[in-house]
Amino acid sequence: MDPPLVSICVQHTSTTWPVLSADKHIGISVLADSQEAVSRRLAAKKVDRFADVRWFSSDTDAVFVDEATAWLDCSISQAIPAGDHDVVLLQVNRMSMNDAAAPLVFHDSRFRTLVGLDR
Repeated sequence: MDPPLVSICVQHTSTTWPVLSADKHIGISVLADSQEAVSRRLAAKKVDRFADVRWFSSDTDAVFVDEATAWLDCSISQAIPAGDHDVVLLQVNRMSMNDAAAPLVFHDSRFRTLVGLDR
């Protein structure tokens, strides 16, 4: 795909998205299988989500979670209304990977890992 795109779904009631979407660059971190607590913290409501979460920013000011398995520096391409969410297409400007980490997967209301990964 040219340009490379990823999609996210954003709930219309999100209080974080208006802040993130105002920036030119948005950092997407693919959390590692050891970061379940980080995922829960970032999903919490009415707390400082980044308290106790190690993060860094790029030269484009995109914010990323430290020790994730992949980092994507993105910009908004398009937002498509879909019920009570928007499907947001993000253009990937740059990407880097942490080959030492496997991704965290949330499926069927549970955190899981991928089986059979060669490390």
